[in-house]
Amino acid sequence: MHASEHQIDPVMQVLGLRKSYGPTNALGGVSFQIRPGEVHALLGENGAGKSTLVKILTGVVSPDHGSMTFKGAPYSPRSILQARAAGVTTAFQELSLLPNLTVAENLALPRLLKNWTGLNSDAKSCQAAAATLLRFGLRELNPSTLVSELTLADRQRLEIVRALSHSPSLLILDEPTAVLPSTDWLFDLIKKETAKGTAVLYISHRLNEIRQLCTQATVLRSGCSIKTTDLHDTDDSKIFEMMVGQRMDSKQKQSSDEANKFSNDGPRLRVRGLDAGMVKGLDLDLYPGQIVGLAGLDGQGQCDLFHALYGLIHKRSGTTEIEGKTVTIRSPAEALSAGVQVALLPEERKTQGIFGDLAVRSNIVMSALGRVGSMGFTSRKNERKLATDIAGPVDLQDRYLEFQIKDLSGGNQQKALLGRVLLTGARILLLFDPTRGVDVGTKQALYTAIEDFVRGGGAVLLYSSELAELVRLSDRCLVIYEGRIAAELVGDAIQETALVAAATGHSHHSAGAVA
Repeated sequence: MHASEHQIDPVMQVLGLRKSYGPTNALGGVSFQIRPGEVHALLGENGAGKSTLVKILTGVVSPDHGSMTFKGAPYSPRSILQARAAGVTTAFQELSLLPNLTVAENLALPRLLKNWTGLNSDAKSCQAAAATLLRFGLRELNPSTLVSELTLADRQRLEIVRALSHSPSLLILDEPTAVLPSTDWLFDLIKKETAKGTAVLYISHRLNEIRQLCTQATVLRSGCSIKTTDLHDTDDSKIFEMMVGQRMDSKQKQSSDEANKFSNDGPRLRVRGLDAGMVKGLDLDLYPGQIVGLAGLDGQGQCDLFHALYGLIHKRSGTTEIEGKTVTIRSPAEALSAGVQVALLPEERKTQGIFGDLAVRSNIVMSALGRVGSMGFTSRKNERKLATDIAGPVDLQDRYLEFQIKDLSGGNQQKALLGRVLLTGARILLLFDPTRGVDVGTKQALYTAIEDFVRGGGAVLLYSSELAELVRLSDRCLVIYEGRIAAELVGDAIQETALVAAATGHSHHSAGAVA
């Protein structure tokens, strides 16, 4: 932003916002402003207050104290509809689309709810939806398709398009690239919208994206705005220090000696010729004490591979061995059974993982109900002890155990789910994008828990949409392309450029020496 642009009146100004839920202080004083045509970053750990701030800006909740000014007038929306009418829209990280409605019907909401005549994808609504999709560069989406049939990436794109279709003056994007295989479409869209004067509040934990898009960033910590900083004058380590109050942990992944110390035991998991869903003739060896990364563009068969190994979908052909013994996995119960011991951390924590109205402790111990009671009855005391025992290894504070899990930040929800997976006692973990949408501090905590599991002889198959994460964690990395393994990289050969080349079908090779 040029110096002269600082004289432009802000489109949104926030002063001293505070919000408490009982004894929990969600916001303790947040102030910032954003100008027309600006992309302004909002940074902070999970639990720092970002979600509460977004809820206030969009009318989901009201602040206890403080004020907001939007386009020069007092602003106090009481609902998402009021915020949208004023000119504030949001593309949420936890998608708000209705899966049982079509693309066209979702784009037409809330007009269809306001003028209820029944939902349908008639020619007129489909034509209007097609025009909207074309306008924002999504012509490949069929307006008549049910949202439940879309990939997660396409649902995210649709969420963003729906927010933009209302021509907002302020667009809030909450972790918009967490499930996108490429940022090009979104970044081009943001540039076009800001050129027209739209302000964008951009929430992300990916600092490389922040630096590409934003010049200013407001950092939250423990519910307070720590500082609004010029990104050109602030390096990543300083941003991290503002976010967490301490310097970034420079811990590196385990040494090759640690990774290989169990390799003489033979593979814990061996898959040969697996055909399931999109997966075609896939071979896989997973050794104890190793993290095998899985890279690839969205929709190349990653989900089908994880689901087949966990018994969620049936395989057409292929064999699976656990420690040299052939096994058949037709259900999650069989995956978790003695002699198999495979556990899955699912893709979508909100819809596939958490039970929102239950306490955190109950969510954690769900994988070990036989250890907390009998005859269908559970002991709260036993639940609490078991949950407390696993909370430490995943860096989850004990005080959260009695909260309803839906009230926790996404990062703390993910810690609880990883705790549940570890509590199964499984020796093979299938981790699907385990740090998607979590902050840097939570990411470090999850990395530590995963690496501790591996150091104890566990084996991990890890899919991540973040290439840097695969480089950081993987002892070996497989790249999946059109349902097949396109490349295998080992050790120092695991580099982002090589992963990108293989993921786009431009490289079919193995690099490095397999332990």
